[in-house]
Amino acid sequence: MSNVSLKDLIEFVARALVDHPDQVEVEEISGAQTIVLELRVAKEDLGKVIGKQGRTVKAMRAILNAASSKLRKRADLEILE
Repeated sequence: MSNVSLKDLIEFVARALVDHPDQVEVEEISGAQTIVLELRVAKEDLGKVIGKQGRTVKAMRAILNAASSKLRKRADLEILE
């Protein structure tokens, strides 16, 4: 994988989806085998990131899992209010 981190990847996707890209924050918490990414967006953008029936966030998690498998780690995306 190039030198783009999982954090940068999620931040890029989230900024493309929301109306307030300046309020997108991603925090990375690394463990031995797991990486947890916490995503914060503006309250009115929460629905855009989650999507209908959670489809958008499921797609973001699928991308994250594909990218993290190259790093041989498990990644989890949490959306915080």
